[in-house]
Formats: sequence, structure tokens, C-alpha cells
Amino acid sequence: MTTRLQYGTPAKIFHWLIVALLAVQYPIGWLMPDIHPGMSPGASMSFHVSIGIAILVLTAFRLLWRVTHPVAPESSLPAWQRLSSEAVHWLLYVLVLATTISGWLFASFRGWSLSFFYLVPLPMLASGNAGAGRTIDGLHQATEWALLLAIGIHIAAALAHVFVYRDGVMQRMLHR
Repeated sequence: MTTRLQYGTPAKIFHWLIVALLAVQYPIGWLMPDIHPGMSPGASMSFHVSIGIAILVLTAFRLLWRVTHPVAPESSLPAWQRLSSEAVHWLLYVLVLATTISGWLFASFRGWSLSFFYLVPLPMLASGNAGAGRTIDGLHQATEWALLLAIGIHIAAALAHVFVYRDGVMQRMLHR
């Protein structure tokens, strides 16, 4: 397995598709009405879960791609930046996976029957259990906030490389 110095086109496509979907996902999640016991999911919840499943699948493919097509850390960076960059990237993977899976579990514990963009029925990961649903909902909310914080750190670091360090690190994700 050869380690590359630049991110390839598939890695960039996975990255930016996930970014775009998360940019749509967060507002939908925050703006949709609260779901109370006994309520059925509406269109916004179905759309929210469908986007979550798309993010989950793309993240799994992105993770597989990263493992099979590694990119060497930027050699010009101090060791602490290389280490923290790697840690933040892996944290992002863990949090995206935890957030999407906990959302899917929440819908499953609610006993809902959902489909992927109204096309294909989604398998539910668990059976209806209101108590477990409340616990998973709390976990889902905690992971979505943790993910948002990690995304903010990731963006701040990227902007620091562009405007403060001016070291070209961002070019690895932006250009061929």
C-alpha cells in the first residue's frame, strides 16, 4: 500500500459530500418539530433519517478509502500539529458514526417504519422501547453537539493553516 502526499479525487468527493449533507442535516434536525410519544414521524423526520443514513454510508466508504489509500501527514508540520490533526480526523469519524447510528437507533426504538427517501424501506436496528429511545435520544443529542464542536475545531485549524500559517496544508484537500 503506497502512502500518498495528496488526497485523491475519491477522498475529496467523500469529504465534500459529507460536508454538504451535514450542512443540510443540522438545520433540519434543529428546525423539525419535537416528536412526542405516540406521534408518527413526519416528512422532516423521514428526510432527516434518510440524510443521516446517506452520511453513515458515505462516512463508512470514506473511512474504508482512508484506510486503503493513506495520505502521509504533512512533513513540514510540527509533531504536535500532525498528532492533533490525526486525532481530530479520527474523532470526526467516530462522532459521525456515533451520531448517525444513535439517530437510527432512536428511530428504531420509537418503533417507526421509515424508508430511505421514500424509496426503500429501512431496516430498524431495534424494536420499540420507549425507555431505551429516551436514553438513545440523549446520546444522539450529545454526539451531535460533540460532532459540531469537533467540526468547529477542524474548520478553525483549516482556516489557521490558510490565513495564519500560510503553509499550503489546505491545498492537499482543495487542489489536484
